[in-house]
Amino acid sequence: MPREAPYLAVADALRARVVAGEWGIGERLPSRVRLAEEYGVGRNVVQRAMDRLIIEGLLEGRAGSGTYVRMPRERLRLVRSRHRDRRGGSSPWWRERGRADAWDAHSQVRVPAPEAIAERLAIAHGDLCVTTHYEFLADRQPVQLSESWEPMAITGGTPVVLPETGPLAGKGVVERMRSIGVTVETVVEVPRPARATRAQANLLGISPGDLVLRIERTLHDTDGRPVETADIVIPDARREVVYEFGVDRP
Repeated sequence: MPREAPYLAVADALRARVVAGEWGIGERLPSRVRLAEEYGVGRNVVQRAMDRLIIEGLLEGRAGSGTYVRMPRERLRLVRSRHRDRRGGSSPWWRERGRADAWDAHSQVRVPAPEAIAERLAIAHGDLCVTTHYEFLADRQPVQLSESWEPMAITGGTPVVLPETGPLAGKGVVERMRSIGVTVETVVEVPRPARATRAQANLLGISPGDLVLRIERTLHDTDGRPVETADIVIPDARREVVYEFGVDRP
């Protein structure tokens, strides 16, 4: 059998000591030098072991201070599902369970679309859009970030040009688009693991480099035209994302 990587063995040993309560919540672990001597490995091996436990949410690193036992956080489940309704038709939207209960949002109008966003929206690079930054909260704690883009060619000059103001403020993309005669038919989501940037970490209350799930979501109308695209960032230590699908019956 292949030999286990040294850093994994050290990570297992440190995890067992933390779980056993050798170091309490908020207590600093011994230095890398001391732990390297204790386990007979190099400091880089200890660092990799600590990095693994930081990703797991057991430890947290503090710049210039050391590595500490992290306060446990409940990992909530966010279920994104699509089922057929009783009439045999498909639900027009992903129904989420475990969503945040409040959010802060800030929109900007007439923002030129960056190249990557323009490609996702099937518009020209530099075409004007409305972009909205969201910070979603649960129990007053940030649990999710989102940056959405909508072409002004679709919503410009309508009452719903700003997602969080006007007659349908906060009602969501599907309902807002329906009010101006645009029917959202499909949703495409591409989930990818990523590491939190410093800006994301500051907003989410996690450490830079912590594991996050980045979901690239795009909504299309009945003609296949993209009407909104968004990048959603969810911290792995706080939420797990589950996709649930209905099965077509013969």
